[in-house]
Amino acid sequence: MLLKVGELARRAGLTVRTLHHYDSIGLLVASVRSDAGYRLYNRDDIARLHQIQALRRLGLPLADIGDLLARPDVSLAGVIDQQIHMLEHQLAQTARLRDRLLRLRTQHASGATPDLADWLQTLELMTMYDKYFTDHELRTLPYFAPDSGVQERWATLAREAAAALAAGMAPADERAQDLARRWMLQLEHDTASNPELAARLDHMFSSEPALQQGQGVTPAMIDFIVAAFAETKMRLYEKYLDADEIAHLRAHYGKRVKEWMPLVAQVHRAIANGEAPEAPASRALARRWLELFRSYAGDNPTTHEKFRHAMAQEPELLAGTWVTPDILAFLRQAMTSH
Repeated sequence: MLLKVGELARRAGLTVRTLHHYDSIGLLVASVRSDAGYRLYNRDDIARLHQIQALRRLGLPLADIGDLLARPDVSLAGVIDQQIHMLEHQLAQTARLRDRLLRLRTQHASGATPDLADWLQTLELMTMYDKYFTDHELRTLPYFAPDSGVQERWATLAREAAAALAAGMAPADERAQDLARRWMLQLEHDTASNPELAARLDHMFSSEPALQQGQGVTPAMIDFIVAAFAETKMRLYEKYLDADEIAHLRAHYGKRVKEWMPLVAQVHRAIANGEAPEAPASRALARRWLELFRSYAGDNPTTHEKFRHAMAQEPELLAGTWVTPDILAFLRQAMTSH
C-alpha cells in the first residue's frame, strides 16, 4: 500500500508542509516516486514516521531524531516501549491530579470553597513531586495519600513550629522537644520508614522554595526542629555520660547532623540489594558511619562503650531516625569483617 503525501498528512494529523520539510532535511524521504513525480510512502516510511512523531513527543529536536534513527541499535519496538512508558506516566499524573481535584470538590461541597491559590498550588505541587518521586512512590507513600489527613497534620505541625519560632522558644524547651519528636515520628511514618525516601523528601524541600512557601515549612523551621530533636537525644544520653562527655557531645553533635540521613539511606539500600557486610562497599559505609560517630563521641573506647550501652537500654534513641536494629547489625558485621 502506497500513500500520497496528502493522504499520509491527513491520517497522521500533520500538514503537507511538515512532510515536505521532513523530506527536505532527509528525515523522512518517500521511498517511491510516481511517474508524475509525486511522493509515495510505503509501510517502512510510515513506521519511520511513527518513530519520528513518538520521539518528537518525548521532546527531542528534529536534528537529534535524525541522528538517533541513523543508529543501528534503535528499533521501532524500543520507541513504542518509550511511548508506553510516557503514556503510563501521564496516566498516573492524571489519576493523582483527579484525586486532588476530587478533594478540592469535596471541600467546595462542604462550604470550604477553595480559592484560586488552592487550585494553582495543587497543579504546581503535582509537577514538582514528579521530579523527585516515581509514580509508584507517589501512589503508595503515606505522605502523598489523598484524603488521609496527612497534609492537615503537617499544616498543624508547621503552625506549631512557626509559633514556637515567633515566641523565641529554645530548642531545649520541653515543648520544643515534644514538637520535634512528633514531627520526626510523623515524617518517619509518612515515608514508610524508608530513609532513602526521607532523604529525597528532605532534598525536595531544601531545593524548592515554592514548596516551602506552599507548605509553610521554612529552612529556619527545619533547623529548629533538628536542634530540638537533638535535645531529645541529649536528655537520654545524659543518663549514661559524665559531664565532660556530655559537653563534648553538645559541642559536636549538630556539626555534621545533615550527613546522617544520606548515609542511613545508603546502608538501607545496601541491605535491600543483598550486599554482604564483608563486601568492600559495605565496609566503606561502616567506616564512614564510625567516622561520623567519632565526630561527636570522641575517640575514647570507654565512652564508646557508654554510647553502646545507652543504645541498648534506650530504644527511644532510635525513634525518628530511620535507624533499625537490622541496620546496626549490618554495620557491626561490616566493622568486624576483614
